[in-house]
Amino acid sequence: MGEPKRIVATHGMRCFSKIKMFLLALLGAYLSKSLSGIYMNSMLTQIERQFNIPTSIVGLINGSFEIGNLLLIIFVSYFGTKLHRPIMIGIGCVVMGLGCFLISLPHFLMGRYEYEKTISPASNLSSNSFLCSGNRTKTLTPTPDPAECAKEIKSSMWIYVMVGNLIRGIGETPIMPLGISYIEDFAKSENSPLYIGILESGKIFGPLIGLFLASFCATIYVDTGSVNTDDLTITPTDTRWVGAWWIGFLICAGVNILTSIPFFFLPKTLSKYELDDNVDVTKSDKEEKHLEKANKKKRGLTKDFLPFMRSLSCNSVYMLFLLVTVIQMNAFVPLLTFLPKYLEQQYGKSTAEIIFLIGAYNFTPVCIGYLVSGLIMKKFKITVKKAAYIAFCLSLTEYLLSFFNFMLTCDNFPVAGLTASYQHERYPLYVENKVLDDCNTRCNCLTKTWDPVCGDSGLAYMSACHAGCEKSVGTGINMVFQNCTCIRPSGNSSAVLGLCNKGPGCTVKLQYYFIMTMITSFIFSLAAIPGYMVLLRCIKSEEKSLGVGLHAFFMRVFAGIPAPIYFGALIDTTCLYWGTLKCGEQGACRMYDINNFRRVYLGLPAALRGSSYLPAFFIVLLVRKLQFPEEVDSAELKVAEVKLTEKESGCMVVHRSPVVENNRELKTRL
Repeated sequence: MGEPKRIVATHGMRCFSKIKMFLLALLGAYLSKSLSGIYMNSMLTQIERQFNIPTSIVGLINGSFEIGNLLLIIFVSYFGTKLHRPIMIGIGCVVMGLGCFLISLPHFLMGRYEYEKTISPASNLSSNSFLCSGNRTKTLTPTPDPAECAKEIKSSMWIYVMVGNLIRGIGETPIMPLGISYIEDFAKSENSPLYIGILESGKIFGPLIGLFLASFCATIYVDTGSVNTDDLTITPTDTRWVGAWWIGFLICAGVNILTSIPFFFLPKTLSKYELDDNVDVTKSDKEEKHLEKANKKKRGLTKDFLPFMRSLSCNSVYMLFLLVTVIQMNAFVPLLTFLPKYLEQQYGKSTAEIIFLIGAYNFTPVCIGYLVSGLIMKKFKITVKKAAYIAFCLSLTEYLLSFFNFMLTCDNFPVAGLTASYQHERYPLYVENKVLDDCNTRCNCLTKTWDPVCGDSGLAYMSACHAGCEKSVGTGINMVFQNCTCIRPSGNSSAVLGLCNKGPGCTVKLQYYFIMTMITSFIFSLAAIPGYMVLLRCIKSEEKSLGVGLHAFFMRVFAGIPAPIYFGALIDTTCLYWGTLKCGEQGACRMYDINNFRRVYLGLPAALRGSSYLPAFFIVLLVRKLQFPEEVDSAELKVAEVKLTEKESGCMVVHRSPVVENNRELKTRL
């Protein structure tokens, strides 16, 4: 009797180590894919400026990832379980790496980045041609150079970025559905929430690293090494600044390829010894043979696809969960995609600073919340009914707290002719966009060039010429403009490059915003694991892989792809001033009406999320009326314990209660 127990223990240790090895490898894949994903989102503003494209095109680039994922998600989710799942995941990681490399390629194929400016380092500064001069021939727009216009065709190379992101989406397709189904098949059911919590934490540590990487790259000028940075007239806080976005994508490509290696050495399947380490070897052998027969039966790849689809479509809890997911993802995807842009415009900070703060404040509480949630569900053995109730209450609490963000706002940048008059009347009192004024009509300024300066009165101007400045001293970002008649009629005034700061009060509001975000992020993460377990437990085991894949499919078709595009188009409508290319075409937006931007960014997601709680409430009601297999298994486990106790005591009679018999019949029906 001792030998079989020793064999079982050996098998258990071997299976235990393999499932842990797979979990570790999958954690690496989650880290690498989330690293690439958050880095892409963080660099969207830099890509928008690099290629001079509107926000709607940026949304299309972001949505291309979901399009790539969509191309294979159903195929991989259903047929992938019939193939070698670890190898499929490994191939996906390699493809993700190739996509990241393709995204960085335009930097090496196109010329140097050139931003709008009235001041050229190569020009004769002693001529002061960019200042107010009544003797200069009137020129409203710069004369385009045909050679320079031809170079601007290269701005269409954003298509490389879109295709690379699409390929990255294709590569990520097998990771989640095949990884989750592999764990669900070969790990103990009570360990599943903890394992998924660990994986979700990997999806947090990856973005944390990605945000710090993005913050570092955003401080480096895009053409570093090929230009003299001392000649630059912009700083990282300027809306024309472009960081070295391409460096991070090369790093992401290498990380994705490295994380693929372990998957090529993992087995296709694991035995069930880890699940049933209290049974004898004979019973385990029978179960293994039964599993092999079931696998052979599944080799008819398409015969059970339609029945599975029919069964899922008749699952009311599952269908309501799909509806809630689609509505909420239409709110969350744009919020995450355009968060750096919103915070830059709202609080007047640089991209690098905003991304760093997002990483420092947002992701640590989310990571802690995922782990705490997974541990609580494992320790207290939370049932599906309790999980649904917990997820609903926590999510609703987080939603109500998010309304405090509407109060943490700042005013527009004060710019003469855009958000304020030349007489310092601020928006909304000033409603007429009058770029020129009596103080600068004699200056013959270029009206379609954005090169702002900040006057010592606290009001910014579109250029030194618009400020009426007649003299300059210094070079580069240290240049100072003097004798500016629009700042003070006497001319005893000065201006410096860039927009004026929004003041210390706005910085304090930014701190309050991130404190509130920490609280809401932690509560949201506590609700995520119970909510996801409701999804997994409401699907039959044989339909689980297809159900998870179908869930991801609907998320991408109805939220991941369209949401960034239509949301980006709505953000474009709030633009106050568009940049201008050398040939006179519209470039990227330089300044937004922050009040309208705030209404779009916060208002629309709040309305969408609010509408999602009605079907979520019905899920809670339905789950309370259903009986789940785990409840039947708990009753059978008690009988097994009684049987084992009586057997060890020498009693050969096993007593079985009527309740357990009913549970067995119920399990058969389920």
